[in-house]
Amino acid sequence: MTAGLIKGITLGLLLSISVGPVIFAIIKQSLNNGHKGGYSFIAGVSASDISLVLLCNGFSHLFDKLMDHETVIGIAGSCLLIGMGIYNIFFRKVAVAGDGTLLVKELGKKDLAAIFISGYFMNTFNPGAFLFWFAASATIIADSKTQADPSQYRIIVFLTCLVFILCADISKVLLANKIREKLTPHNIHIINRISGIILIIFGIAIIAGLLIRAGIIHL
Repeated sequence: MTAGLIKGITLGLLLSISVGPVIFAIIKQSLNNGHKGGYSFIAGVSASDISLVLLCNGFSHLFDKLMDHETVIGIAGSCLLIGMGIYNIFFRKVAVAGDGTLLVKELGKKDLAAIFISGYFMNTFNPGAFLFWFAASATIIADSKTQADPSQYRIIVFLTCLVFILCADISKVLLANKIREKLTPHNIHIINRISGIILIIFGIAIIAGLLIRAGIIHL
């Protein structure tokens, strides 16, 4: 059990501190839509992680088939990141109250559902998360064969990893909300633009990497 906990925490730490588009999206959602928006987004990300874990473990044959289309899936996900980046730069508006301070939009159920879905699909179509869970699952399954109870070991590792990642994402939302109290609408607007640029860079870099790996582009 101890070995499973250590393995799960280690994997969770690796994914939590990795610099990718999702971490910037979590902070951006929290800054623009408050803690409710941030929590809805990470709930979608967490649901996506759970889906990928189940896919890697319970439907390994299907996952292998999906990996055959890694380039197409990766490009589709990258286009989503680029589209979100363009929206953040040119179209996202900062809500301002009558006194010029930041205004947190009152989110309805449809708004929260939309944010949840955006978190789910952003993480699902993120090639980094896709490959992380594939590699992690292969390692964990191999390690479990050396344990007295392989099934229990795998459950402990994956559960610990998922809980650790969720707690790390919650801390990012809390941190973003503390920062938000000290920001002006102008600063939020600048952050949205920076976030958009980062998303576009990640999207282009991922597409380029996939095309190079597929041999379509040669350096």
